[in-house]
Amino acid sequence: MNHIANILYDEKQKIFHLRGKDYSYIMQICRDGYLGHLYWGKRLRSYHGSMNFRFADRPFSPNPYAGDRTFSLDTFPQELPAFGNTDFRVPAIQLEWPDGSRITDFRYESHRIFEGKPELDGLPATYVESDDEAATLEITLKDSYYPVSVVLSYTVFRDENVLARSVKICNQMEEEIKILKIASMNVDFRENEWKLLQLSGAWGSERQMIERTVEPGICQIESRRGASSHQHNPFVALMRKGADESSGEVYGCNLVYSGNFLAQIEVDGFHNTRINMGINPFDFSWRLEPDGTFQTPEVVMVYSSQGLGEMSRTFHSLYRRRLCRGLFRDQERPILINNWEATYFDFDQEKIVGIARQASELGIELLVLDDGWFGKRNVDTGSLGDWSVNNNKLPGGLDGLAGLVNQTGMKFGLWVEPEMVSPDSDLYRAHPDWCLHVPNRNRSESRNQLVLDFSRKDVRDYILNMMINILESAPIQYIKWDMNRNMTEVGSVSLPGKNQQEVSHRYILGLYEVLESLVCRFPNVLFESCSGGGGRFDPGMLYYMPQTWTSDDTDAVERLKIQYGTSILYPAISMGSHVSAVPNHQVHRFTDLKMRGDVAMSGNFGYELDLTKLTLEESAQIRDQICLYKKIRGLIQFGEQYRLLNPFKDGRTAWMFVSVDQSQAYVCYFKHMGYAQEEFCTLRLQGLEPSFLYATDEGDVFGGDELMYAGIPLPQLDGDYKSYVVSLRKTENIVPE
Repeated sequence: MNHIANILYDEKQKIFHLRGKDYSYIMQICRDGYLGHLYWGKRLRSYHGSMNFRFADRPFSPNPYAGDRTFSLDTFPQELPAFGNTDFRVPAIQLEWPDGSRITDFRYESHRIFEGKPELDGLPATYVESDDEAATLEITLKDSYYPVSVVLSYTVFRDENVLARSVKICNQMEEEIKILKIASMNVDFRENEWKLLQLSGAWGSERQMIERTVEPGICQIESRRGASSHQHNPFVALMRKGADESSGEVYGCNLVYSGNFLAQIEVDGFHNTRINMGINPFDFSWRLEPDGTFQTPEVVMVYSSQGLGEMSRTFHSLYRRRLCRGLFRDQERPILINNWEATYFDFDQEKIVGIARQASELGIELLVLDDGWFGKRNVDTGSLGDWSVNNNKLPGGLDGLAGLVNQTGMKFGLWVEPEMVSPDSDLYRAHPDWCLHVPNRNRSESRNQLVLDFSRKDVRDYILNMMINILESAPIQYIKWDMNRNMTEVGSVSLPGKNQQEVSHRYILGLYEVLESLVCRFPNVLFESCSGGGGRFDPGMLYYMPQTWTSDDTDAVERLKIQYGTSILYPAISMGSHVSAVPNHQVHRFTDLKMRGDVAMSGNFGYELDLTKLTLEESAQIRDQICLYKKIRGLIQFGEQYRLLNPFKDGRTAWMFVSVDQSQAYVCYFKHMGYAQEEFCTLRLQGLEPSFLYATDEGDVFGGDELMYAGIPLPQLDGDYKSYVVSLRKTENIVPE
């Protein structure tokens, strides 16, 4: 037996045993090199054959071995199931050979085990800062006929219940091959009693929790929009029947990718469940040249034996520490004011400086100038691509405005949308072929915009130089990078016809290339991702930009579901969450300032309203909110989140944040609608140390066990849309027996 760190290989049995913090993942090389899946679940001390493969004669399941009717890939649990070789289920890989055939037969050739985790060429991925944090297994499979190999990569993180997987295809032929589908991971479970959790929605209602029973047949969660999308997050979780927020087994999979993706869950007639995930094969193919390689994005796989809550906290911890990068990974994020909902396009330098002065007096730390500062951008029908300052609005340019903002004690940030171009722009008139389009076809617009072709090097170079010029022109310390439409007429005139199905993926690779150059060149700039709000809230973007504008919908009541659903995967420190004016600009609802503030303080806090129009009472209340957030900011952004009441199942919402040492906690409770006979109730907390005593700001003292098992008393809140928050701190006070 050989092994390193958390990966063991039994040479006699040909079994790989991967052991994370609290899980085991076990595979075996079977017969003539078929790589089979045995187990993924609660950590085992050792494996002695309890899940060994069993074979039986299954009529209509064909057999690769003549004379042996018991072995068929149609029933064999595989790590890389392929098309056309006795397996009728959805494949993880499908290639087209030079002769036009599409049959593959990948068998084990070799493996290597090593400490650490390699980077993925041109793609974002989780990482380690020292090799002893993780161990990696690479298994090489080779086609039985053609000289093409596939490398399956498995990284086990030592202190997390995380398995990171990806695939690389290597073409050793003298001819090119075509990749039709290549998933980043596949798991075959020999059971079918599951619930499926997905995060789906639309613009303004992103990442809604959808649970359903997994039934026989195929279920697909996907994006075909060129972005990970508002509609579906690149995530699925299989939950054993009975699993809930705090108990039961959950298997979560999240693709570190920002483009078209596909997750497939299939239950076959033999009660097996297959799940695979990766780049969407719809309108995709890739011509792999001789000696070329193709790297898939990474899938982060999380196992939890204690429900969704533990799964979420595992994702949060990993993404905070080993996906997000740079200076701001470990820094508290600034409280900001964004002028968009205050002014839209109607502003000038005097108006922005007035907002900055008022913001500074209230304790806000950063002003972000949104859309409308460039070209002739007074409406949304033109000027995208013309990134020169509108001197009529800003006579001193960005540098002059930033200097005036800095004089108030505030930092200065800027909105940009570099991936887009307006047909009514100097850039488009100079380079009409720089957008995604198909010659002789209509160029459909969305929000009067076309999409620049980031698969082209000349476009990438232009955008990169433009951004460098902007960032070097003024003391800009924050960039909000927006992307406000999805892709249609996906084509590039820079590529030959045979490569047109590569454009969507080449676009994402090009985007990542530009972002990598920018964040490395400007490490002191805080980048925030946005795509009409949360249309590209995915791990791929978090690798470059450590926070994302969660949704364009800033209504506090709608945000409860949006932020609750987002927290299934993403930590609070990654969520932009702001207070806006009422009636809300998206849903026209009135909610009080306390409710809006309490919801927004559960993320990266800020404001989207005209501070110069506040009443004295509103100004005082906002000043108090900012003062409170500065006290709890470290707890919200770096603590562990526990979800207590689910807005998708209850008329109430509650969550809390607990410091790593369990000495502090911040509890948030939200009531949606009022009732004639309000009940007195308590809220059971989680994550506290039972033996600690905790004091509230009002001086009440409770034991940690009492707060978790009996609950904290909630006040009676009259009316609709009300909130209650309470801070807890460990105390040495003694509660009488």
